[in-house]
Amino acid sequence: MSVTVRVPAKVNVQLAVGAARPDGFHDLANVFLAVSLYDEVTATPAETLTITCEGPDADKVPLDRTNLAARAAELLAARHGISPDVHLHIAKDIPVAGGMAGGSADGAGALLACDALWGLNSSRESLLDICAELGSDVPFSLVGGAALGTGRGEKLTELPVGGTFHWVFAVADGGLSTPAVYGEFDRLTEGTDVPEPTASPALLDALRTGDTTALAAALTNDLQPAALSLRPSLAATLTAGTDAGALATLVSGSGPTTAFLVKDAEAAESVAAALIASGTCRTARVATSPAPGAVVLPSA
Repeated sequence: MSVTVRVPAKVNVQLAVGAARPDGFHDLANVFLAVSLYDEVTATPAETLTITCEGPDADKVPLDRTNLAARAAELLAARHGISPDVHLHIAKDIPVAGGMAGGSADGAGALLACDALWGLNSSRESLLDICAELGSDVPFSLVGGAALGTGRGEKLTELPVGGTFHWVFAVADGGLSTPAVYGEFDRLTEGTDVPEPTASPALLDALRTGDTTALAAALTNDLQPAALSLRPSLAATLTAGTDAGALATLVSGSGPTTAFLVKDAEAAESVAAALIASGTCRTARVATSPAPGAVVLPSA
């Protein structure tokens, strides 16, 4: 017997970042949108906790207890007084270390898969509590759709979305460390008055009405200057997307994946081809949003 869970990537259509807190975290107004790029996590009974991985850049995924999927299994098992004896296999399709919450997705996927495999029937609230313990982006990976994350991003308010948005994601060579990007944000804003993060009413309204043009005008990421400071080459990718006709460009989360909002599916294919041809990225992926959160797939 095994259980497979499909879990989506995310793009931050707004990432407002406050000043560093005493605990080192930052208060956020983080508007998450799940997109149709997915990892699949399969849980199978085993004699001990093991992790395997396949897919693009699978060699960069840790296969030890630092992997959020392993930590998810351990936390869930500890809460129920059982041993986390499970083999977790991750089929990667979300860019690794790309600012699209691939690791967080795997944590949420493993949590749901193990809960089903072990017949625990945990409440949604209990699973979300473990997700928040795993990391700031993990709760949204479980929920999907669209949501506003406050606190350090883990306190979610689900948001209505009135239409389908079309995206292109340009995958860069190599990753960017999220802590390093936040550290650079702190360096760049040192000595300035960093405002309290708040969600943009115009952006929330654009999501609610499904207005692509309005959403394009409202996209913001306070971490983008820090990501560009650490990886200046991303500027050329953003320019290439603009030149190809994207309505708006954005570094996704802490990067280095860059996101391009486009008019429709035809424009997405055109922008993706232009980005690949530009030589400024390793590859480009087309996706739509919103996408559902973590879901147990039917048995084969």
